[in-house]
Amino acid sequence: MKKSLLSLAVSFAVTCSGAALAQGDTASLEQRIADLEKRLEKTEQVAVDAEKQASAFEFHGYARSGLLINDDLNGASGTGPYMTAAGALGGAVGRLGIEDDNYVEVILDHNISQDDGSWSKYRVMIADSTETNNEWTADDSKLNVRQIFAELGGLDSFDGALAYASIWAGKRFDRDNFDIHFMDTDIVFLSGTGAGIYDVQFSEDWQSNFSIYGRDFGTIDSSSLEVENYIVTMNNYIGQWQLMLNAMTAADNEDRDQTASSPTKRAENGYHALLAYHGNNFYGGGEGFSKTGILVGQGLGAELKGIGSNGNLNEDAQAVRLFSYGVTRFADNWRIAPAFLGEFSKDRVKDGDEFLWATANVRLAQELTKNFEMVYEGSYQYMDLDNGTEQADGSFYKATIAPTFKLDTSGGFFQRPEIRFAASYVDWSEDLNNYSVSLDNDASTMGEGGEMIFALQMETWF
Repeated sequence: MKKSLLSLAVSFAVTCSGAALAQGDTASLEQRIADLEKRLEKTEQVAVDAEKQASAFEFHGYARSGLLINDDLNGASGTGPYMTAAGALGGAVGRLGIEDDNYVEVILDHNISQDDGSWSKYRVMIADSTETNNEWTADDSKLNVRQIFAELGGLDSFDGALAYASIWAGKRFDRDNFDIHFMDTDIVFLSGTGAGIYDVQFSEDWQSNFSIYGRDFGTIDSSSLEVENYIVTMNNYIGQWQLMLNAMTAADNEDRDQTASSPTKRAENGYHALLAYHGNNFYGGGEGFSKTGILVGQGLGAELKGIGSNGNLNEDAQAVRLFSYGVTRFADNWRIAPAFLGEFSKDRVKDGDEFLWATANVRLAQELTKNFEMVYEGSYQYMDLDNGTEQADGSFYKATIAPTFKLDTSGGFFQRPEIRFAASYVDWSEDLNNYSVSLDNDASTMGEGGEMIFALQMETWF
């Protein structure tokens, strides 16, 4: 049997000093040498396995933080993208210069890649939001683990339509949620705890995702049983078109903790659909992008943005929402981002209620130097609201100017970090003064308009 160099060297030393070593000592030494060789072989195998499997960590995050001051030199409260009476219905307005919260997200990913092309991802996301300006916020903190899931892809066991698919399970935001950043509103936001499969390739131009999510609505008074809403999703991408279909059911939701403002016929089922066109240019011409579409929902599906998240909807609730937004450069140092979002819903909380709102928003950026630009935003929202008890209709207006510093203004609207100094004027129709839309635990109440708001803010993501 061929000996290793280590064995030969030790054997030679033992032979030369044989007179000094007893036979028992020699056997013990050889055993230790054999054990050492085994450990070396294991170490070599670990090194070989490490070459086949690459492991890496990624750190991502988002944050905004700033100081808002009203024209009385007090803290500007009750402001933000959902500050109007339509806010409880999802009616967002332009966010620039009026967001008063300190919000942070921290995302840590652990990725493994195998030499056969398979991979895995583990993600944990922690978020917090406060409105206090103090450095110690434990009493006001909303610290929360928002995502924790694992995903596997490139599996050798998958072929055919599943060749490029990945599977996941846990608590997460759906990978293909998308938003209108300028209003701080998602077009569609699917989230919860469940499992799914992404990127099932039915043809060259047809790709689909399938998932099932669970969300909790609360308890039934008599038995303390928790009511869960189960959402089944099929999300199709055909070329630049997207067709998303959702069905949901929440057994015994009608019996869940009734309150004075609860619907008399709380929904236990619902349907939701999204049809969207994702343009790779600005409405057919020019650089940039545009997205346009329609959402419809019934019952539990009438919460059009946060799919399946609202258990307080009437069983007859119906809603339809239109959206369109885009980004382009129309001159060497000018960019523009127009956006529209509007919704009509009825029988939402009780039979006979009707809510109509529509927002038009435009953000402009004028690049003055490599690191400094002037950003302008105008926002208009119309509301016609009938909660079954009282009615109100009127308009909301906001105008903002924001000197902004960044590393490179040519990077566009979505390059961060940014440091902004903003001044905004907000006003609305007298008919909306002190009007409230109350949807169980969610309410939006408007005070009186005609106010200046000054802001100092940073925003970043990576």
